[in-house]
Amino acid sequence: MSDAIEILQSALVTAVETHPVLADELTGVFDGPPPRAAFPYISINDEVSADWSTKTATGREIRMGLTVWDDGESATRLHQLISHVEDAVAALPRDLSGWRIASIVFLRSFVARTAAGAWAGVVDYRIRMLSTA
Repeated sequence: MSDAIEILQSALVTAVETHPVLADELTGVFDGPPPRAAFPYISINDEVSADWSTKTATGREIRMGLTVWDDGESATRLHQLISHVEDAVAALPRDLSGWRIASIVFLRSFVARTAAGAWAGVVDYRIRMLSTA
């Protein structure tokens, strides 16, 4: 059932890339940190999937994180971008190809600065989906 993760990830990328502010601010959305990318950008963290089936439907609980990377002097712009990421995730369509999102729960976010001086803002979610096929 890895197709649930693939479909969800595709929907997340579309939501971020079409968000009115993020589309103008970000240089890209990547599957993990890219070797060379201009700041700011988003990398999708590794996902964790677990069974969330019912008696009548196949289900998945997916833990997914997005990391917003920036190289600003302070974390001000990063915090603004994180807020827009939260808006984009909340606006995800509930009906996806073969799946329905039952719930999206914000788990946590944190901001850290790397030794190289870049800022990383991680936003983690728990998303529960049921198969409609």
